[in-house]
Amino acid sequence: MGDPGLFTPDSVTWQMHGDPMMWVAGVRALYLQALHPRAVRGVMQNSDFRRDAWGRLMRTAHFVGTTTYGTTEAAERAGARVRKIHSMLTATDPDTGERYGIDEPGLLLWVHCAEIDSYLQVLRRSGFPLTDAQADRYIAEHRISARLVGLDPQTVPASRAELAAYFATVRPELAVGDEARAVDDFLLRPPTHVLLVPAREVLWRRVAQLAYAALPPYAHELYGRPAPAPAVVTRRLRATGTLLRCVPARVRWQLPPKHILRAMARLGPGARPAPYKVGR
Repeated sequence: MGDPGLFTPDSVTWQMHGDPMMWVAGVRALYLQALHPRAVRGVMQNSDFRRDAWGRLMRTAHFVGTTTYGTTEAAERAGARVRKIHSMLTATDPDTGERYGIDEPGLLLWVHCAEIDSYLQVLRRSGFPLTDAQADRYIAEHRISARLVGLDPQTVPASRAELAAYFATVRPELAVGDEARAVDDFLLRPPTHVLLVPAREVLWRRVAQLAYAALPPYAHELYGRPAPAPAVVTRRLRATGTLLRCVPARVRWQLPPKHILRAMARLGPGARPAPYKVGR
């Protein structure tokens, strides 16, 4: 038996993160994260987001895959790399001239909570079977990923109630500035080769619009762009989830860097993630 890693095949996280709706959830997380002016400013001032947003999305997916399905050593190494990079980066508030580190605990906590909320909300609304208790367990499990990026796990929400209380507390800090508008514009119209523009309009725009629609109502108000009623959005999420889950898992998992397939090779076929295993 190989090293099961930080989460192990017995975790809710192990089963959830193998679901194809994680990609839609990841886009929702970007929309939500962009609503915190200090956090999104740190991204825009330290990376060429407009030209390398795909790379950023893939690096996030690689980090999530490594920390979920990789060995303990690989997960700890990935966390150390993220902490080192963040410790060297700063951002400047253009209104006050304040210079601050992007590894401020408050900013790291916002990014963490926006991601975990997005993964949980999108998967549950799209039909991934989770009881409220299992949803709480998922949130609590991610005190592990919070530690990896430099947070004190005891300061991180560990249930749906604590996560909701956190969002209620932070909402007055949220706003849509130029940086958030840039993220919104990119996600709707990412740069692409001229021959791929029709595919972008037909496929990608639908993904981005669905991810945006899945945001909480206060986010729609801040962006100033309406969304369908929550019940309509849930139906669309469920239809999309049903469609994507029809693609055989082993076909989906062939996409690089093949974290799940490597974990199954290391731990055996019993490590295969599946929704029905959540309740075990």
